[in-house]
Amino acid sequence: MKILSILLVSVSLMFAVVNINTATQKEFASLKGVGAKKAQDIVSYRTKVKCFKSINELSKVKGIGKKTVEKNRKNLVLGKCKK
Repeated sequence: MKILSILLVSVSLMFAVVNINTATQKEFASLKGVGAKKAQDIVSYRTKVKCFKSINELSKVKGIGKKTVEKNRKNLVLGKCKK
């Protein structure tokens, strides 16, 4: 039973929802097709624009195309911006 619980927690972390307005570099790097460099680029872009206004805006980040956004769309949410 303990192994099953650990497995369920691990699977749920693999498919965690990422709030694009508050996510850390590590959280962005967990997305399909997004490594550490692209994740840092997303965080830098978000800092510059203050807040994403749509999930599609992620494709404006250099190296993040529409295909990458679509591959990850089910794991992305547009939450409130950090203040």
